[in-house]
Amino acid sequence: QVQLVESGGGTVQAGGSLRLSCAASGDTFSNYAMGWFRQAPGKEREFVALIRGTGSATYYEDSVKGRFTISRDNAKNMVYLQLNSLKPEDKGIYYCAEDRWVPTLHSGSPASWGQGTQVTVSS
Repeated sequence: QVQLVESGGGTVQAGGSLRLSCAASGDTFSNYAMGWFRQAPGKEREFVALIRGTGSATYYEDSVKGRFTISRDNAKNMVYLQLNSLKPEDKGIYYCAEDRWVPTLHSGSPASWGQGTQVTVSS
């Protein structure tokens, strides 16, 4: 089983940037697709972005395209989410997740979740 630990959340003003990090341990990292999800207060957790194990392809939720960038460093067992041009509606707890299969990850039923990191955007 893979263990995931997120970091990098915080409070920024609208238009600002943050970089979230997720450290993975426990198995061969490159075997897993990695993703980011978020959950706003009172709402269900939603997909944000994912990246294939080799880093060969990325996928984004429409509202974050052009503003967020997912990347990974397989040598360091790390995945990142760069958040630019943040909006108040981007506020929420951001979770890192992993699964061997992209469709399973994208559906929101991954094998592992991190504990989450809070992102707050002030207007």
